[in-house]
Amino acid sequence: MPEPAPERRSRLVDLSPLRESPAFARLWIGNSIAAIGGQMTIVAVSLHIYQLTGSTFAVSLVAAFALIPTVVAGLWGGMLADAFDRRAILLIFAVLSWLSTAGIALVAWLAAEDTAAITWLYGLTVLNAVGTTIVGTTRTSAYPRLLSAPRIPAAAALNGLAMGLAITVGPALAGVLVAGIGLAWTYTVDVLLYSAAFIGILSLPKLPPQGEVMRPGLASLIDGARFLRRAPNVRASFVIDIIAMTFGQPRVVFPAAGALAFGGGAVTVGALTAAFAVGTVLSSLFSGRVTGVRLQGRATARAVHAYGAFIGVFGIALLAAWWLRESEVLPAAGERIDLAGLLLLGAGLLALAGAGAADNISAIFRQSILQTAAPDNMRGRLQGVFIVVVTGGPRVGDLYAGVLATVLAIWAPPLLGALVITALVIVLMRTQRSFAAYDARDPQP
Repeated sequence: MPEPAPERRSRLVDLSPLRESPAFARLWIGNSIAAIGGQMTIVAVSLHIYQLTGSTFAVSLVAAFALIPTVVAGLWGGMLADAFDRRAILLIFAVLSWLSTAGIALVAWLAAEDTAAITWLYGLTVLNAVGTTIVGTTRTSAYPRLLSAPRIPAAAALNGLAMGLAITVGPALAGVLVAGIGLAWTYTVDVLLYSAAFIGILSLPKLPPQGEVMRPGLASLIDGARFLRRAPNVRASFVIDIIAMTFGQPRVVFPAAGALAFGGGAVTVGALTAAFAVGTVLSSLFSGRVTGVRLQGRATARAVHAYGAFIGVFGIALLAAWWLRESEVLPAAGERIDLAGLLLLGAGLLALAGAGAADNISAIFRQSILQTAAPDNMRGRLQGVFIVVVTGGPRVGDLYAGVLATVLAIWAPPLLGALVITALVIVLMRTQRSFAAYDARDPQP
């Protein structure tokens, strides 16, 4: 019988994975440092391209060019992780990520003001995204080899904490460094920070594949898809995330919220964006009791319901601000935010922080289900599918929000999306009974 999940008394983040596995601890610390540098470079590249072109569209192409390679890298990296020594895969593609970051720094040192640098920035950023995606896929699929099953939820919470801090600290640090010491030095700092990732990777034991091994290729991908069809609980964990990310991603309306509803312009957009990450960090810091939950399928559904509710509250705050401006009860929004706009913005920020917290809690349970219920020789490929879900879902959500905001109003995507999330999660839980009954003491795919 599987070891029962431990009961947690403290509300604070469970640090037992760091104590249980020094290898995991070194890997987590190295990745946490490297992730801050990665977020710095994302922001610095955007600023660099905007300085060279003055075009927001040119900046948006950074993500557009990287989207398909990232999806392909997730699937291919998953197959590699299931077929070869995961330590070796981590090392090879960490080197690729490091070299691409060093290449970006070199471009900045040698040709920062040359418009020809744009092509290099696009190409090196895509290479970096490919390397980082394969490293992330392989690293996460290796956790169950480093930790006992009851520690996996706590490891997922620690990863949420690391990513939340990276998203919060990295962009802010990039802004300070670019303004203070310039782009070239900012990229160079990332090169140094990313070097920390090698500390964890080099100290790992060998992690050769276990069970039936298939060479990477179409047959391996099809085999993974067949397994997923036979794995209703893992499949439901993907579907519920797609629901949340498709109908609950209001970030494309943030610029309009700052310009037309709350006021405050770019400052408001930055605050709205940061609020989600703040919620992620706080929920990770106080995740101690969360990681001891046994009925993880039901807990995932409750977290996604909460996510939808918080997105709905944000939609209500946005609707109130928009209506007050449109009806001329209040003056038009501007770069300076008035008292009413500040109050409604505060409500919106709290709602988005709550949404970030709920999404992180959901991710803890979904990652736990994936890593404990799937056999080792499938974890890489399923982790690759997970990358596709978390990469593609928000992009589809951006399209949904953009179209609905254009056809109706800026408040429509979050408000209507919250209702759709609630309805679809209810349907999912009633049709996927095994997911509703999923118990961490007896993980079944």
